[in-house]
Amino acid sequence: MPPTSSNAIDRREALRRAALVLGGVLSAPMVAGVLAGCEARRAPAGAWQPRALTPDQADLVATIAEHILPETDTPGARAVGVHRFIDAMLAEAYAAEERQRFVAGLADVDRRARSTNGRTFLECPAAEQLALLDMLDRSSDPAFRALKELTLLGYYTSEIGATRELRHVAVPGRFEGCVPLTQVGRTWAV
Repeated sequence: MPPTSSNAIDRREALRRAALVLGGVLSAPMVAGVLAGCEARRAPAGAWQPRALTPDQADLVATIAEHILPETDTPGARAVGVHRFIDAMLAEAYAAEERQRFVAGLADVDRRARSTNGRTFLECPAAEQLALLDMLDRSSDPAFRALKELTLLGYYTSEIGATRELRHVAVPGRFEGCVPLTQVGRTWAV
C-alpha cells in the first residue's frame, strides 16, 4: 500500500539508516544471520516455516515491515521476504534473551492495539496500524527500533533492495547474494 506523507518512513531516511547499519562493523553472528536470512528468502512461499517466530508472529512482522518499507515503484518489505530474513536472524544471530525481548515487543504491539482499538494489530485497518506504529516510532520504543533496523537490513541486503532500490551498479556482473564460500574460495578486500 502506498505510504501517506505523514506516516511513512522517507526513503532517504531509510537509506541513511541502512548505510549506518551496513556501514558499521558486522559481528560474526550478524554475518551468519544475514547468510541464513538469505537462504530463508529463497525458500518457496509454501515451503517456508518460521524457526524463531510463530506463523502469526511472522505475519505480524511482515505487516509491520511492509508499513516501514511499503511497495512503491519497487516491491515492499513483504514481497522481498523481510519477515523471513528477520525470523532467520532471530534464529541464527540472536541469543535466547534477545529473541524473547523481540517477541515480547511484538506482543506489546498487539496489547497496545487491543488497548487503543479493541482488536489485535492485524485486525486493525491500515490507518489504525499506521497510527500505532507512528506512536511507537515517536516514543523511540526499543522493540520497534530493533524491528525497523532488521527491516532495513533485510531489505537492503536483498537482491531487490540492492539492485532496484539502491541501484548498485558499481560491480559488473549479476547479483548473487548467496554464494557458498567453497564456490568463490578466498576473498580479499582492496
